[in-house]
Amino acid sequence: MATTAGAPGTARRYFHSLWLLSARDLKVRYSTSALGYLWSVLDPLVMSAIYWFVFTQVFQRTVGEQPYIIFLISALLPWVWFNAAVGDFTRAFKKDARLVRSTAIPRSIWVNRIVLSKGLEFLFSIPVLVTFVVVNLLTETDPSKVAHIGWGILWFPVAIVLQAVLLIGLGLLVAPLCALYTDLERTTALILRALFYATPIIYSVKDLPGPFETIGMFNPLAGIMTLYRMAFFPDQWDPRVVLISVAMSLIILVLGIWVFRTLERPVLKEL
Repeated sequence: MATTAGAPGTARRYFHSLWLLSARDLKVRYSTSALGYLWSVLDPLVMSAIYWFVFTQVFQRTVGEQPYIIFLISALLPWVWFNAAVGDFTRAFKKDARLVRSTAIPRSIWVNRIVLSKGLEFLFSIPVLVTFVVVNLLTETDPSKVAHIGWGILWFPVAIVLQAVLLIGLGLLVAPLCALYTDLERTTALILRALFYATPIIYSVKDLPGPFETIGMFNPLAGIMTLYRMAFFPDQWDPRVVLISVAMSLIILVLGIWVFRTLERPVLKEL
């Protein structure tokens, strides 16, 4: 009976600590800035404006769908969450080494708090997408260029959950490896730069030619971006891409758990 009663209590303490650490991260991030929360909106807004200008005004775009700005932002915002979280995973243990060594809470919390805090920042940035959708609906006169919100919006929370699963798996994999091998921090940054262009953000998987479409399906972010876009672009639906993303996210999660458990003690010694 004591074990049964203790498990819920332990879980409550874990999630309470997770929330406190995530709230602390957000507080530290915004308390030192004059604009505070607005940075969660301004960062993706500026990025979206730049990419929209480059791919609609400078270059003749042959990929994506209309309205392209909605097509772009609906994938760019989740990418910002992914990129920021993976970047922080590389410093997850070293940043709070003393607490990591001394805490009695499972060390996975130092990964999960990054996923949660960056996920909250992603949610804070959703008004950027909503603003562009509203402006498009109010100003666009060409029906073919209007972003109609459909039943696909029901996939939006599914995409968030799937991305969180993928990030937890990557965090459990990346964090201990970077703590043991310093060079992996810079390697991860280089991989993230390349991954941006290998991920269907400025294009869709269907825009890839020949065998590259098949290769692109095995990017776990491909199916996640598809789910995010379903609210506005139902033609993007491809069950193969989504199922592959689900399978790969779960595989990465299992691999991450195994690596984390294997390397936890060596990491504590290194810290």
